[in-house]
Amino acid sequence: MNVAVRAARAAGQVILRHINRIENLDVVEKQRNDYVSEVDRQAEAEIIRELRRAYPDHAVLAEESGASGRSRYTWVVDPLDGTHNYLRGFPHFCVSIALLEGKEPVHGVIYDPLRGELFTSSKGDGAFLNDRRMRVSKRESLAGALLTTGFPYRQRKHLRTQMAMTETLLGEAEDIRRTGSAALDLAYVAAGRIDGYFEIGLKPWDMAAGCLLVREAGGRYCDFTGRDGLPDNGNLIAGNLKVADGIIKTIAKDLTPDLAR
Repeated sequence: MNVAVRAARAAGQVILRHINRIENLDVVEKQRNDYVSEVDRQAEAEIIRELRRAYPDHAVLAEESGASGRSRYTWVVDPLDGTHNYLRGFPHFCVSIALLEGKEPVHGVIYDPLRGELFTSSKGDGAFLNDRRMRVSKRESLAGALLTTGFPYRQRKHLRTQMAMTETLLGEAEDIRRTGSAALDLAYVAAGRIDGYFEIGLKPWDMAAGCLLVREAGGRYCDFTGRDGLPDNGNLIAGNLKVADGIIKTIAKDLTPDLAR
């Protein structure tokens, strides 16, 4: 955990150092609506340097540089979750680092360098925000719940289903936010700021650390059909137990066969 925190803070320094010169950054469109900047790459390099220094034999799965090494343990890294926000000066983004043992997250760190908020969790040890224990919200049902989501820019073919699910859930919940950072959304669920979360087509680096935070804060994460664990298809639901269950039941009629697998 100390190594992961140190790596996250190092990446945060890179992110903040460039924040006043965003218009001069080198930005590349990896695919439609999916961008990477030199800040993403520099922050990722700082993280990997710290991780490799402490654990040279561990594998790494990073958003920008991909997979390297083979090990029982894999560091899953998103150096700047919310790149779109960052590039527009929208103040909602974070660093996300998780350690998986097999497919199971055992340590997770999400760091918001703008607010100085450090979310940490270790399997079996609870979840913390700046060393204060976090708990998911006590919301009893979808009624009055505040949810958050993201639109599947990587998979526009699911946009119609996303809108159907959003409409259905708005019929039950109080409101839905779309903030642009899956990792930070999940940290907010763990902190009780948001009651529940759903999104189509996430990648491991988007969700690994945040899912552990939610579980260690007393919540649940699963796929759209209710199967627990990190979903291979990236279709994720998270929240306190009752809200997560409510989301599963409410969106069931909107799921296409490929999302229900």
